Amino acid sequence: MDSESARMSSAAEARFRIDYPNSRPRAVKVVALDEASERVVKRVAREPWQGATFFTSVKFDGAPRHEERWSMQAWLGDLAGRTKALVDEVASADLVVMVSSAGSGAQPAAVIGEACAVRKVMTTALIIADEESSNEELSKTLAALRPYASMLVIANGDEYIGEMLSALRA
Repeated sequence: MDSESARMSSAAEARFRIDYPNSRPRAVKVVALDEASERVVKRVAREPWQGATFFTSVKFDGAPRHEERWSMQAWLGDLAGRTKALVDEVASADLVVMVSSAGSGAQPAAVIGEACAVRKVMTTALIIADEESSNEELSKTLAALRPYASMLVIANGDEYIGEMLSALRA
């Protein structure tokens, strides 16, 4: 009698094999929410990535047109200085990663979080904390990001951001 391994490698069983990779790179949008995190995002963006797009600024406009469901219009600035509509970028994303430094209010997270919630796109927030960050600064940023992030990570230093993006298959 053949072993289970021998049977599974037989020609008869080969027809049940899937001949393509079982996962694909995610379409990840990485957004810096403040000036300090913008420097980190620009540095991390120079590394090789599979499906990540990096943005360094968020700009807001007034109330939506009557046919839109968004509370506010927002645009993202990419690394080349081009302006992209937030809703379009979220629509093409599997995951949106917001990067903020400890102490920032992270106000753009509300608009990004709303757009992601409507499109059912998962969000992750990475907070950069260093030795100089106080507990009050960290608490302020945590409170601002918590309602808009499915996963919230505090990074002790900015080198962890790249490692986290790799773990998220960016």
